[in-house]
Amino acid sequence: MSGIYLHIPFCKQKCHYCNFYSLASLKYRDVFVSALLKEMRLRENYLPDKHINTIYFGGGTPSLLSTGEINRIIREVETLFDLDSQAEITLEANPDDLSPRYLKALKQNTNVNRLSIGVQSFFDDDLEYLHRVHDGNHARKAIETAKQTGFDNMTIDLIYGIPTLTEEKWKKNLALFFDYDIPHLSSYALTVEPQTALEILIKKHKLKNTSENQSVRDFEILMEKTRQHGFEQYEISNFALPGFYAKHNSTYWLGGYYLGLGPSAHSFNGFSRQWNVKNLKKYIGAETTEAIVLEKEILSEQQRFNEYILTSLRTSWGCSTEHIRHSFNAKYEAWFLKNVRKYLEQKKVVQKGNNTYVLTDSGKLFADGIACDLFLDEE
Repeated sequence: MSGIYLHIPFCKQKCHYCNFYSLASLKYRDVFVSALLKEMRLRENYLPDKHINTIYFGGGTPSLLSTGEINRIIREVETLFDLDSQAEITLEANPDDLSPRYLKALKQNTNVNRLSIGVQSFFDDDLEYLHRVHDGNHARKAIETAKQTGFDNMTIDLIYGIPTLTEEKWKKNLALFFDYDIPHLSSYALTVEPQTALEILIKKHKLKNTSENQSVRDFEILMEKTRQHGFEQYEISNFALPGFYAKHNSTYWLGGYYLGLGPSAHSFNGFSRQWNVKNLKKYIGAETTEAIVLEKEILSEQQRFNEYILTSLRTSWGCSTEHIRHSFNAKYEAWFLKNVRKYLEQKKVVQKGNNTYVLTDSGKLFADGIACDLFLDEE
């Protein structure tokens, strides 16, 4: 299973918490699309095979592209690759971009068949804290219009742990999500990333800092409410009704291959990982693959093992000792079984069947720490 990720680096304004590469300007949009297509042609042989199951327009704000630009990109994928007839094609979108006219054109004139709407919260004070462009009314209207237009395969993002978000408001956010009958939810704790506007404003005491206790409480409510409504937590931050798992993101978690196009985009082909330059002008001016790719690394066996632990343990599929034995060797299996024992005793990990290990609800609160403890250090 292989996917193509397209990083669209434009925003109307930068959100305070965001540490993704993007520019609050559309100045280079026209030449950017041509540069993106050029990179696609330069790197058409990066993946082990050309069969593509998913296309993901991420960013930035991909909904700032016109439907004509979206079609140019999809047509180039169809020309250079074997695009599956049932491919999942996702467009990330901000609520304020999803006008009835834009949604109608998107539905009728493109092959986009899944929307990911960056709602974050339905409450204006939370959105102001995050420095989002839209307000709560925009969020509700965008969802309603998208459903009326025929976009049934849809997900929204909600952020918890926002200092302005009370427990009552968090439960109301989730209730509104369930009321809209949306089949997928991505939900993340607000984190204060280094060198973001949020970090600076908190240090200057202009914004209140986040609270770990609040984030834990909100996460526990999230797991409880989604489970009550029949959602499956197939990855720590992702919840879906049966049949609506995100195919593109599942490629990452299941160790599939993906080609990342656009400035700062990452790629993985099974044995190497590389990421593009984080500079739009340099990206647009690049004439060769070497000028586009900022860094590349060939993954050692231990790195591949550690990545498998990190990604698989976040999912409902869990970490398989059978996979470790077949993909690596007995040394890695013995290491894992020895070190996972204490987490079984602490009831942070549970064994399913003969060879699969998954995090419990309490273990999910410590996912990264548990994974790091199970890593095998480079010799």
